[in-house]
Amino acid sequence: MRKTLFIFLGILIGALLLTQFGVLKGTPPDDLGVHAQRLKPPSQTRNSVSSQARLYPGHPQLDYAEIQPLPLKNGSASTSMTALLTALQGLPGISVVEQQPDYIYAQAQTPWLKFVDDLEFWVNPQLGVIDVRSASRLGREDFGVNRQRIEAIRAAYLAQP
Repeated sequence: MRKTLFIFLGILIGALLLTQFGVLKGTPPDDLGVHAQRLKPPSQTRNSVSSQARLYPGHPQLDYAEIQPLPLKNGSASTSMTALLTALQGLPGISVVEQQPDYIYAQAQTPWLKFVDDLEFWVNPQLGVIDVRSASRLGREDFGVNRQRIEAIRAAYLAQP
């Protein structure tokens, strides 16, 4: 019994150490960014949200993936992107990887298991909004984490002057 407990604890400690070294980070997708006025489509599984989900009729996760875009502040893309950048930098676990005048790519990392989610924000000039996408790199289900994160970002963004 004692030997089994030590083996179990050893495996548990080993697994926790591996997660701290980024074993569960996953690989960044190579097709992020804006292509033909669109962000990457939502995942085929329940682990992403996108304000552009409506552009993919018949998508198996359309109802789950749909989320509202961010409104522009005073109709200004530059003011809005500055406010968004400030909001992202003020939230724990989020790091901005790429910043352009009309696009931000960020990564969100969970504190314990070090899972990484990819976040994209693009100023859609046709609609006058900031389209958003947040997706887990690993797994098939996110238990609403990406939606909650985007809503937290929305609240922090809307609180900016």
